[in-house]
Amino acid sequence: MVEKSDQESGSPGTLKSSFRYNSPLIQVGLIGLVCFCCPGMFNALSGMGGGGQVDHTAANNANTALYTTFAVFGILGGGIYNILGPRLTLCAGCSTYILYAGSFLYYNHYHHQAFAIVAGAVLGIGAGLLWAGQGAIMTSYPPTHRKGTYISIFWSIFNMGGVIGGLIPFAMNYNRQTAVTVNDGTYIGFMVFMTVGTVTSLTILHPSKVIRNDGTRCTNVKYSNVGTEVIEIAKLFANWKMLLIAPAAWGSNFFYTYQFNNVNGALFNLRTRGLNNVFYWGAQMFGSVMIGHIMDFSFKSRRTRGLAGITVVAVLGTGIWIGGLLNQRGYDYDDVVVNKSVKVLDFKNSGSDFAGPFVLYFSYGLLDAMFQSMIYWVIGALADDSVILSRYVGFYKGIQSAGAAVAWQVDTHKVPYMTQLVVNWVLTTISYPLLALLVIKGVKDENNVAEDDEQAPSGFPKQSNDESIITT
Repeated sequence: MVEKSDQESGSPGTLKSSFRYNSPLIQVGLIGLVCFCCPGMFNALSGMGGGGQVDHTAANNANTALYTTFAVFGILGGGIYNILGPRLTLCAGCSTYILYAGSFLYYNHYHHQAFAIVAGAVLGIGAGLLWAGQGAIMTSYPPTHRKGTYISIFWSIFNMGGVIGGLIPFAMNYNRQTAVTVNDGTYIGFMVFMTVGTVTSLTILHPSKVIRNDGTRCTNVKYSNVGTEVIEIAKLFANWKMLLIAPAAWGSNFFYTYQFNNVNGALFNLRTRGLNNVFYWGAQMFGSVMIGHIMDFSFKSRRTRGLAGITVVAVLGTGIWIGGLLNQRGYDYDDVVVNKSVKVLDFKNSGSDFAGPFVLYFSYGLLDAMFQSMIYWVIGALADDSVILSRYVGFYKGIQSAGAAVAWQVDTHKVPYMTQLVVNWVLTTISYPLLALLVIKGVKDENNVAEDDEQAPSGFPKQSNDESIITT
């Protein structure tokens, strides 16, 4: 039996169970399950290279449309979430994933990319809503000293979707060694999971109803209004914290195009791409747990933990990009597309030639999870209220998506693979010192973060102190 808190009378109480329906743990788990079914399956679809099609043009153009609208609605998504609440926001967002997968089922038969491009644009709107809500839940619900742990829990559940999603094309196309496009069953399988995720999103509680074990609510705000959200979102573009996060946000999805199309899509046959995705997203589960532990438990000081996590990701990331550089020296666009001189690898028949590129692709997945979990931890350490954090995460996802939109067009315009790799490496590398500066200047060591303390450190523009004031 769960003990009731003194919350109604205004004094904090305690709740014994972390497995209450209205506990942060269960709610973070539920949003993880929603993302398992929707963006998790989308990741598996994208990870095959070209959306499972031999010609990457349709997928590249669809993803450009997707991330263009995502860039806008990622930024607006936090405000929309604060106005509509989680259920309407998340359900509307999830439903667009079904349409996107269905557009590739249509493309499999008619090869008209217009539907895929429109569906991509619609998905960009939905993804902006979903990820703003997800980010608010994941960063604001956990206790201050366990945000890294909760982020890793979410990331593990979410990326299990990529693992299962990778198994779908692997199983469906296992006996089609010479096939170049996936079969209809692959897309139908993705659509079934996405439908389940859309229904599951209706089980998410409003933040005001979620109570931590110490009896505190995640937020006392019920709903915001349009005017307030427009003003607060506009302020983000002059917020020194967001400006320091912007390069990391831009680069955090920029490398997907290169990794999916020009490593997995270029070097492996169809069934092996599906198997590779199982391990790529599985590596993400391991990476998120590892960085979450470092950023929650490595040192007593929260700032020190943040700096330690950034250092670990920087060192590991540098090593992985060096490995990518060595691998990329062996082929380029002409070798893959024009001359077709690259030996396509199969996990059963390629022997030792398969091992190196496979380990590299696995390592890319590990780095992705650690890099993004690190950023989410930093964002979560800047505040503790879902209203503020929904805007912060929305800004992050918007800038991230703008970068991704550019990346998909970079690949469409046949930019040399080596150039793409170097740009990805540079983008991630310049992010580390800026995030370290943000941790030093913007993250407090106190257990409770004061939301209304937006006083900028010396050398940065000051913020107003009414950022957390929301009207109902």
